Amino acid sequence: MFDEILGLPAHPLIIHATVVLTPLLAVLAVAYALAPRTRAVLTWAVATLAVVVPAAVFAARQSGEALKEGRFASVDAAFGRRIAEHEAFATPLLWASAALGLASLALVLLRRSGRLTGAAGVAASALTVVLAVVTGYYVLRSGHTGATAVWAL
Repeated sequence: MFDEILGLPAHPLIIHATVVLTPLLAVLAVAYALAPRTRAVLTWAVATLAVVVPAAVFAARQSGEALKEGRFASVDAAFGRRIAEHEAFATPLLWASAALGLASLALVLLRRSGRLTGAAGVAASALTVVLAVVTGYYVLRSGHTGATAVWAL
């Protein structure tokens, strides 16, 4: 299912959604959490990305596994190590993006309902910011190690 898109390996095509939308969610979630004036215009973008990003990361992870099994099952030691390093970031990125997605969606829903004020609002915003930073770290490391694996930088 995650092997090919129109005869091309799916992973290089799918990762573009991940490397663009994940940092976008992180930045918009931080803006939503820390800048109350921006909430009205960011609500739908944050809510939509909170659902789309974990799905994109999941698809990137699955397509990466399919690419590795299909085309890189037997590679030399150096290339294999670079692939393994890149692959090691897939699961943490998936968990981080899922946590950020849930926190962002909860923040949006609870803020809009008026049930998140005072200390609870500050705590929820702080949690969202921390998860955005963690997710940003993992998407950056995953992308960098993937580029290094491919281009041997």
